[in-house]
Amino acid sequence: MADALEISDEIAIPMDEIVLTAVRSSGAGGQNVNKVASAIHLQFDIRASCALPERVRMRLLDLDDGRISAAGVITIKAQEHRTQARNRQAALERLRALVSSALVEKKTRIATRPSRKSMQKRLEDKRRRGDVKRSRGRIEDS
Repeated sequence: MADALEISDEIAIPMDEIVLTAVRSSGAGGQNVNKVASAIHLQFDIRASCALPERVRMRLLDLDDGRISAAGVITIKAQEHRTQARNRQAALERLRALVSSALVEKKTRIATRPSRKSMQKRLEDKRRRGDVKRSRGRIEDS
């Protein structure tokens, strides 16, 4: 699919689901920054996408990422390159990386008890640390 962003072998996001807007870059750059809209704002609505499987969509929405709004819209701004085309590629790469991170299922943690040796070591370290702090106190003259 040439008209889609390939995420994996099974998943490709159609380009018509991704909104790309050219805006002016911020920061240093002189006349080029003032005249040329080379930065790219990318917006992708997770909830409205039919290209993502439900499990990936839910994992994306559960991510604690500042680029994902409460409404489920991913917003990425790319402005590190001088040209609009390179910023466009950078924004699409960041979207690909973000969605790819949601493809991996996290293993559920199996709760284990600390070993007897580790509990003894922890208590001994606490005792030693308390002794050090106690020895730092005011010295009484007798």
